[in-house]
Amino acid sequence: MRTRHAYEHSARRTRTMPTAEQDRTSRRLAWCVAHLLRHAPDHVVVDMTRRLDRPTLKYLCRDEWLAASTVTLLLRHGNAADRGYIARNPRVVGRPLPGLPGPARYARRRTPPELLPVLRAELGRDPEAQPLTTAELAGLLRRHGRRGPRVPLDILALPHELDPEQLIAEHSRLPLPAGSVEAVLLVADLPPRTAGRLLATAAPADDRSWHRPAVRAVRMGRLTHEELVTHLAPARHTLLLGHLPARRSLRWTLPEQAGMQTAVIRALRPLGDDPRLWAELLRHAPGHPGPLPALVAGITDGTLPEPDGAGEADPALTRAVRHLVPTAAQPTGDVERELALASLAVPMESVEEDIRWVRDCLDRGLLTGVDVIRHKLPACWALDEDHWLGDVDHPDRHDHPGAVLAAHAEAYRLLTVALGDDPQAWWRTARTLPDFAGTLPHLLLRVTEGGSVSGRP
Repeated sequence: MRTRHAYEHSARRTRTMPTAEQDRTSRRLAWCVAHLLRHAPDHVVVDMTRRLDRPTLKYLCRDEWLAASTVTLLLRHGNAADRGYIARNPRVVGRPLPGLPGPARYARRRTPPELLPVLRAELGRDPEAQPLTTAELAGLLRRHGRRGPRVPLDILALPHELDPEQLIAEHSRLPLPAGSVEAVLLVADLPPRTAGRLLATAAPADDRSWHRPAVRAVRMGRLTHEELVTHLAPARHTLLLGHLPARRSLRWTLPEQAGMQTAVIRALRPLGDDPRLWAELLRHAPGHPGPLPALVAGITDGTLPEPDGAGEADPALTRAVRHLVPTAAQPTGDVERELALASLAVPMESVEEDIRWVRDCLDRGLLTGVDVIRHKLPACWALDEDHWLGDVDHPDRHDHPGAVLAAHAEAYRLLTVALGDDPQAWWRTARTLPDFAGTLPHLLLRVTEGGSVSGRP
């Protein structure tokens, strides 16, 4: 026979444990929020995660593919439970962010014995006798950082006293090589503002690894993509990072490239569709020493001085700017294209068949990633490329990167035009997305104008 205490305990458990329907609702909302946050500015990401209830936030941190900037902001503004869930998320492999060997592995390294005599000769004393000062450390990093971060990491493994402000002053006076900057980002616990200032000085012209510190800063969670665009200088480096070619080196993963592209397009938004302003961007970008937002502001205000002509636009910079211009290539096909567009609104008998059809249309040039975002329904499936390209074991394994990047760019454009920077509008979209059966443009019409849009074309 059950006692009164047992009945009360059972009642409390019934009140506190979520039902299966509540659990499914939280999981689906977390999935939709994760995809929306790919395209939202940083302050909207922080606002939206604060609006989520605890079960939904738990599923977001624990189970979803999360963009690099989203992980950084959750780690920065979340509590200990959020950080614990992110650490156990199998889709957030070893983060802050996945990449090459991190601080824990480098901490186990030992300085090779052949390096110490070289450092002793340069310093005029034993580097292990007493800690290196910041000035000594900067001098050694400046001389030994041109071949990647390996030797600078060995130098930073020696006893030293690092004053971040003094290091930034030394870096501003004479820039450190990219390998040394990357090493400092790896092992020094720098706040975001200091990390941004470390990236705000142009790398030497002959440094082929200029991009590595920027990629590392995002991958280590030091900066978000938006913060990187704000601080990184010169502007041409930011534009090149928005369309960084794939090579055998430290490069963006596909989701990171999409996030960087979105951040750069957001900074270029004041240029609009005006070809004259874009031509001015291409004319001033090679020689502008400041960050990209300052360059864009100067172009729109007409306050930039005439370029001195010392810097000519290289082919990579021209390709990057043309890739970021808000124009889309017209796909081929007439009747077949119309049928392909109509098929996006008609679900196949199985998900696998639907994926095969979309991939075939992409291969034949009948559809683009832009078409998928505009016409595929439901909207939550269009935002998730795994629903039209197939599941992958890693987010960088998609074999249609062009379609993924085009889809991300179009989703950002639609969401930004409709929602702007209003956190409340983004939150209404997130709440509506899980149960909405129409396309993304129809969803945004409902959110911004209200009412049903099922009868609209």
